[in-house]
Amino acid sequence: MDNEPTCFVCKKKASELTEYTTECIGWKLTPAQYVIKEEGTFNRESNHFCCTACYIDIGMPSGPRGWKAP
Repeated sequence: MDNEPTCFVCKKKASELTEYTTECIGWKLTPAQYVIKEEGTFNRESNHFCCTACYIDIGMPSGPRGWKAP
């Protein structure tokens, strides 16, 4: 998929991460569509998100309105 959402830390695309390839099956979505629709760290402006492993590694940032990947 062109312009597929990418983890800003590990640089993996949604379709390269098992957590999204398995989760999206029940939703009948592609991994990219799942990230765009359901991933709370997804930033529409940068097309970045933070996968779970990387989110934990960077200290699980949060904020009053949630946290988005840069």
